[in-house]
Amino acid sequence: MNERSSSPAWFRWLNYIFLALCAYATLFPFINIIATSFSSSRAINAGEVFMWPIEFNLDAYNNLIRDGQLIVAMKNTVIITLVGTALNMLFTIMAAYPLSKARLKGRNVMLMAILFTMLFSGGLIPNFLLVNTLGLVNSYWALWLPALISAYNMFVMKSFLEGLPEELEESAAIDGASEFTILWRIILPLSKPVIAALTLFYAVGWWNSYMNVLIYIRSTDKLSLMVKLYQMIDLVSTELLRGEGVLQAVITPESIRAAAVVFAIVPILCVYPFLQKHFIKGVLLGSIKG
Repeated sequence: MNERSSSPAWFRWLNYIFLALCAYATLFPFINIIATSFSSSRAINAGEVFMWPIEFNLDAYNNLIRDGQLIVAMKNTVIITLVGTALNMLFTIMAAYPLSKARLKGRNVMLMAILFTMLFSGGLIPNFLLVNTLGLVNSYWALWLPALISAYNMFVMKSFLEGLPEELEESAAIDGASEFTILWRIILPLSKPVIAALTLFYAVGWWNSYMNVLIYIRSTDKLSLMVKLYQMIDLVSTELLRGEGVLQAVITPESIRAAAVVFAIVPILCVYPFLQKHFIKGVLLGSIKG
C-alpha cells in the first residue's frame, strides 16, 4: 500500500484546500491589479473591482502611451537589459571559471578581496564622483560599468563549477583542447541551469533599474521604463488632484498605477516560462554546492 492510499481522505482534502488558499493569496493581488487597470473610474471609486474588470476600457493604457514617450522608454530598457545582462554573464563566467580552480595562484586572496566588496562599499557619493570623473554621466556605461559583476552571483557560479567533475577537463586537455575550448565546449553546456538562473537574476535587476538611472542619466530620451512610469504617474496624479477637466472624469490615480504595474511586469512574465526549468535547477544546485 503506498503512502497516498494510506493517508486519510480528509487530510488530502485539507492539503488541497490549504494549497488552493495559498495560490489564491499569491495570485489575487496581480489579478486585482489587472482588473483595476481595465476598469472604469466610476467602478474603481465605488469599490466594485475585485477579480475582473468592471465597465471594461483602455483609458489608463491610452493615457500612458498617448505621446509615445513610454514606447521610447521601453526601447531604452530593453537595450539596458540586454546589453547589461550580456556583460554581466560574460564577466561573471570569466571571473568564476578561473576562481573555481584550486591551482590558481593567489586564489584565496582574490576571493577575500571579492568577499570584502559584499560587506563594504564606497557609498553613493564616491560612486557618483568616480562615474563623473570617468565622463560616463548621461551614458548607459554609467549603469553597466560599475555593475559588471555581482559578487554574490559570481560565488554561486563558482560553487557550481567546482562541483563539475575534473576528469572532463583533464580528458579534454589530454586531447589538446585549450582552456577556452574546454570552457566553451564542455563547461558552459553543462552549466545551463546556473546560467539561466543568473541570467534571470541579472535581467530582472536591469529591467527594474530605477535609482542609478535617476542619478546618472540626464537626457529624457534615455530614461528607463521605471523612471518614465514614475514621472508619468506623478504627472497624471497631479493633474487629477487639480481636477483638470475630462482627465479627472475618465481615469483615476489607481487605474494609472495599475496600468503602469501591468506594463512593467508583463514582459518579464513572458520571459520567465522559457527559463523556469533551468532556473529552478540552477538555484538549487548553486545553493547546496560549495
